[in-house]
Amino acid sequence: MSLFRTELRRLAKRRFARWMTAGGLLVLVLVAAGMFLSNEKIGPEQRAAAERAAAADHQEAVRASEQDRVACERAKAEGTEFWTTDCASINPPPREAFEARWYLPSTFDFRETFGEMLIPLAAILGMVGFVVGASFVGAEWNTGGMMNLLLWRPKRLTVLLTKLGALLTGLLALALPATAAWFGSMWLIANLRGTTAGMTSGTWQSFLLTGLRGIVLALVAATVGFALASLGRHTAMALGGAIAVMVVGQVGLGILLDVAGVRFAEAWLLPTYALAWMTKTITLQDWRSCNATYTGQCEPATLDITWQHSSVLFTVGVVLFLGAALWTMRRRDIT
Repeated sequence: MSLFRTELRRLAKRRFARWMTAGGLLVLVLVAAGMFLSNEKIGPEQRAAAERAAAADHQEAVRASEQDRVACERAKAEGTEFWTTDCASINPPPREAFEARWYLPSTFDFRETFGEMLIPLAAILGMVGFVVGASFVGAEWNTGGMMNLLLWRPKRLTVLLTKLGALLTGLLALALPATAAWFGSMWLIANLRGTTAGMTSGTWQSFLLTGLRGIVLALVAATVGFALASLGRHTAMALGGAIAVMVVGQVGLGILLDVAGVRFAEAWLLPTYALAWMTKTITLQDWRSCNATYTGQCEPATLDITWQHSSVLFTVGVVLFLGAALWTMRRRDIT
């Protein structure tokens, strides 16, 4: 019997993996439902309503201005205080200050918004991959299944890598349809509750590459979770390590760096690199420094974090954690 097919079957039959997958998909469904309910298609009726709302607010501002001018003149005549003594300077705002587009309801512009909607998809797939990957190998160590498996197939590294291959294959089988469904559902929402105008082949290519990077991020998270659980020989090792990194390492480190006045403190935080991986570039700003322009304005110093930086960090992390897991698998006793 093929070890790879056996591990795939074992992964598919794990109740925790099923429930975790169902939970992740449910969250995506709720996000899509929220997008559908919170947006609406803009037509002549909505534009006319926005014009009426803008005109009404302008009239209210004009009335308020007239009332302020009358109050100013009265206070000036009575010798009492008012917020200004130049009553002639109190003029109503121009009609152009109330643009109708500000009063339009929220609408889902596929070209402008869909790139951002790929980030929660990648985050949920990454979370599912990390937790399922950690439990997949952690449960084997905890229940003694790993020892029984090694009696059948005594090649330790082959067994561990086959388990990892089955995990990544299963996650890929989930991520690809989920990403395709996400594209389809957002496109449908844009048609029904927004607009799909302005889409070009270049835009589609950019979205597809972003979706691919999200899948890669989920695979990296699954590999790291798998490696951590294998190192600790328990699921809690991976989950505890993740909590420690995010709560203690990221939140605590962020506070410490901010108190210490470190420039570009976000560059030391892992979420920055995950976001840079998805968006291709993040520009950090340091408002403590001032680069004066020829007009005398203060421009903050900037630092660009790109997806190339993120790829180096993720590669080093996978090599270190997985390499350590393979080394300990080969060196430590199986008891």
